Amino acid sequence: MRYSPHDYQLYAIRYIEEHPIAAVLLDMGLGKTSITLTALADLLFDSFEVRKVLVIAPLRVARTTWSDEIQKWEHLSILQYAIAVGTEDERLSALRSKADIYIINRENVQWLIEKSGIAFDFDMVVVDELSSFKN
Repeated sequence: MRYSPHDYQLYAIRYIEEHPIAAVLLDMGLGKTSITLTALADLLFDSFEVRKVLVIAPLRVARTTWSDEIQKWEHLSILQYAIAVGTEDERLSALRSKADIYIINRENVQWLIEKSGIAFDFDMVVVDELSSFKN
């Protein structure tokens, strides 16, 4: 599907690209994931400011939402992603694969940092549903 962003989405995309720390606070259904992925694609392949991204999301969102959005939009087909959920072997396999974006559920972040043995060498970290991290 061809992506034709609204003005507020274009604004948010540019904001992410121009600010090393950014938050996109929009109501559900207004395109936060497509906004973020579009900015990531630009940062990865247009300006080359980023080379490896970690997305942290709730399990259900990590399993399907991000990959569904990448597959939905034509302009995002260049993105390679790996979903690091499931058993430890499945997560390690995903994290060792070649991808631009690695997607993990929030419950496995501590494992990733402390026990996985995978270098935490991500240029950018995206936290989806930040409010779930209040504790």
